[in-house]
Amino acid sequence: MAYKKVEQYDEAATLGLIKTYTETLNLLGEDASREGLEKTPERVAKAMQFLTQGYQQDAVAILNSAKFHENVSEMVIVKDIELYSMCEHHMLPFYGKAHVAYIPNGYITGLSKIARVVDVYSRRLQVQERLTTQILDAIKVSLNPLGVAVVIEASHLCMMMRGVAKQNSVTTTSAFWGEFEKNETRSEFMKLISAKLH
Repeated sequence: MAYKKVEQYDEAATLGLIKTYTETLNLLGEDASREGLEKTPERVAKAMQFLTQGYQQDAVAILNSAKFHENVSEMVIVKDIELYSMCEHHMLPFYGKAHVAYIPNGYITGLSKIARVVDVYSRRLQVQERLTTQILDAIKVSLNPLGVAVVIEASHLCMMMRGVAKQNSVTTTSAFWGEFEKNETRSEFMKLISAKLH
């Protein structure tokens, strides 16, 4: 049996994007009908829908889908979560890792759901600063924890490939709420995400 890849995309959006990207290629001086580019507008139309699928997802609903009552109040950290996003200013990628922690207040969530929340907000046109606070806010709203902390480290192709062209720059953003606003708790979190424990 032949392999058939099954993907679902909004047909109207796909057709509109194909037209737009065909025009874009021609405006850039290319021939969108040549063999190497013939299917490129369709590929890009589908890729852009995949890269922005977070607009159709609800981070709080994802967290609530695996919310469990648990009487623990120790820090929970999921670190080194890979993320890939698109800078809303130039529509070029930025990529890196997120470190997320919360202190439960009667409820915990599935660990994979924390990573899913990172994906929900990173799969949108973004700025790193807003991405950081959106992740924090979703966990805060869903779990009502004692505290939340988010640190993101990312490299931005808009800085690496164009403009200032600094290939080795890394941007770090952080957001802290509740118990993590206390120096002692925040320091423990920062120490743990920096440590190589495995």
